Amino acid sequence: MAVTARLGAVVACVVLAAVAVAPRPAAGILDPVDFLALQAVRRSLDDMPGSAFFDGWDFTADPCGFPGVFCDGDRVAGLALGDPRAGSPGLTGRLDAALGRLSALTELSLVPGRVEGELPASLASCSNLRFLAVSKNLLSGQIPDGLSALSNLRTLDVSFNQISGAIPPSVAALPSITNLILCHNQLTGGVPSFPDSSPLLRLDLKHNALSGGVPALPAGLQYLSLSANKLSGTVDQVLPRLTRLNFLDLSVNQLEGPIPASVFALPLSVLQLQRNFFAGPVQPSGDVTIPVVDLSYNRFWGQLSPLLAGVGQLYLNNNRFSGEVPARLVQELVGSGGLQVLYLQHNFLTGIEISPSSSLPSTVSLCLMYNCMVPPVYAPCPIKAGSQNTRPADQCPEWRG
Repeated sequence: MAVTARLGAVVACVVLAAVAVAPRPAAGILDPVDFLALQAVRRSLDDMPGSAFFDGWDFTADPCGFPGVFCDGDRVAGLALGDPRAGSPGLTGRLDAALGRLSALTELSLVPGRVEGELPASLASCSNLRFLAVSKNLLSGQIPDGLSALSNLRTLDVSFNQISGAIPPSVAALPSITNLILCHNQLTGGVPSFPDSSPLLRLDLKHNALSGGVPALPAGLQYLSLSANKLSGTVDQVLPRLTRLNFLDLSVNQLEGPIPASVFALPLSVLQLQRNFFAGPVQPSGDVTIPVVDLSYNRFWGQLSPLLAGVGQLYLNNNRFSGEVPARLVQELVGSGGLQVLYLQHNFLTGIEISPSSSLPSTVSLCLMYNCMVPPVYAPCPIKAGSQNTRPADQCPEWRG
């Protein structure tokens, strides 16, 4: 019995010793599927020269402590690929399809770099994804139609890439989408239609090759940029219902027709309609207080409205405006009011009430070249305004000198 007791004591000591030296599991062991997915992501991407982002990805340690990896329990909930500090080099390589196996992922971002290839269609399996931003890389191919399965997606930003093809209608129909940022790509086809119930706040499609007309858009939209496409048709039925817009840029398209007066009453910080074929008079119904209004290079005609005097920077050049410049515009400009830039060159204006001895404040810019009058004051104009002070007389039948 004594021998048995001593043997039991020895065994107990050995077991205790083994337990004492055995490695203890981490407080939260990452799900094996997520662990393998992160390994695949790492194999498909590398740091660009000067970046050390992946130096902290040591798979002998807990991946939840890796730079850019954010866990919720034993699952990866957020993945921010690359050093987010301004000016830091990004990553190179491709986005692996294994990203779709991170089924608890809610946020995925990629810093600017040289990541190429297609946006993985497998991301449609990340049903909890709310935020997807991979801008300023070299991604190509089309936007996966399967992203329509992401019913929780609020932000989709694939801007400044080489994405081509049409915008899937199913993406526009995402029930939670508030920010759709697809600018600076090679997208073709039309601007998709959005359901009336869409919560969309920001739509940025500028610098693509989109064509066709501008469809009805969600009434709650606050930011709309469709510039530098090939859009055509009219917008006078589209814009009045967008009463919450604070930024509107439709410049550099082939849009035509009138601009409704209600546009000038919107709570805008910027109104950019330049370089289209818009036509008709510009007749706001009340004082306009938009800081920047650019209607240049269109076909607007008629007299200038004094209600535009509250604008900060007003570009009306290269149109067909006629008559005299309203005294209120001059007063705001010369009297150091809110008007800082007034470009009226290349119109058919016939006069302006301003003394030749007036000295313009150094903070303002006025250009009157190539109208049906001799500019009464010297004011330096942009180089592209040309060198001719006045229009030829045969173009100005009402010119009074």
